[in-house]
Amino acid sequence: MFTGIVTALGSVEAVSRDGDRLAIAITAPYEDLAVGESVAVNGVCLTVVECGPRWFKVEAVVTTRGRTRLGEIQDGEPVNLERAMQMGDRFGGHLVQGHVDGVGEVVAVRPTADALLIDIAVSGEVAEISVPYGSIAVDGVSMTVNAVPAPGVVQLSVIPFTRDHTTLGRLAPGDGVHVEADVIGKYVRQLLQQRGAVQA
Repeated sequence: MFTGIVTALGSVEAVSRDGDRLAIAITAPYEDLAVGESVAVNGVCLTVVECGPRWFKVEAVVTTRGRTRLGEIQDGEPVNLERAMQMGDRFGGHLVQGHVDGVGEVVAVRPTADALLIDIAVSGEVAEISVPYGSIAVDGVSMTVNAVPAPGVVQLSVIPFTRDHTTLGRLAPGDGVHVEADVIGKYVRQLLQQRGAVQA
């Protein structure tokens, strides 16, 4: 479990493919990672399979690649990183599982006096439970839905700190991003569907 508070920017050091196997080596400031530990890489919960001082390696299976853009990741690409939360940690973001619902597409980026407004087209499943001032994770960053400017589009208002300390400030129209809808909204929707209160 994660909170969507990015703790480091990493860099993809190497991507290797062997049949259906995809391994990604990442440089990061972490000194004490352990094999088997979970790390969110751009919001995707992955297991550390190898590690050393300031680097680690993860693997992405076919199922994960089908729901994310990890299959397109390139050497040198910056990535948002967050280690799994510990009991007793400060809970600065929201409940983030690292189970990405899909890839959204940036459709607009507009700077304002004090923030960067980013509009993202999301799937109907995500749009259905995205509400103004609700929570959403974008490339692993806990964000508040600033507005819903059009059906199937959510808007983020990215403050300067978040812009400078994550990859969100580098986004441009046409870019793909990992999107995870609010887990509480998912449970509510599922419970209502089971009771016939909403249509599937």
